[in-house]
Amino acid sequence: MKIICVGRNYAAHAAELNNEIPEEPLFFLKPETALLPKNHPFYIPPFTNDLHYELEVVVKISRLGKSIAPEFAHKYYTEVGLGIDFTARDIQQKMKEKGWPWERAKAFDFSAPTSRKFIPISELPGPNNLSFQLHKNGEVVQDGNTKNMLFPIHSLIAEASKCFTLKIGDF
Repeated sequence: MKIICVGRNYAAHAAELNNEIPEEPLFFLKPETALLPKNHPFYIPPFTNDLHYELEVVVKISRLGKSIAPEFAHKYYTEVGLGIDFTARDIQQKMKEKGWPWERAKAFDFSAPTSRKFIPISELPGPNNLSFQLHKNGEVVQDGNTKNMLFPIHSLIAEASKCFTLKIGDF
């Protein structure tokens, strides 16, 4: 099981971090150990002093697939949930400055908690217009919609499947 993540997929977020907008999806992986086990508390890792979070839309892959055409991508998932992408921003900045991979900052244990419940896509308005919000202590700290994604879900599935075989249960 793997978690295929996409960086800089919202123009506003890329601008907020002073990052250039990518011309193609920027993929990175998180291991299965990045998931937060049920009823397990999240602790801020001791190796960072600058932990950031982003709410993400998560699709659960339901079919084995490789080199999937965008027009068939909808056949490879049936459920959508939410997840949080935790990033040790101070560690990530050090890695970026050295031209090193970001795994230390992005793929640490429990850095990708996800919904316990995933919603069938048939119960939603479609993957390209899903609204989502993150509340922290009763305050909205993130408000998004998949219509603002630079690369829509179907094109991400197609593009990712060129590099990685998608397996049942992958996110």
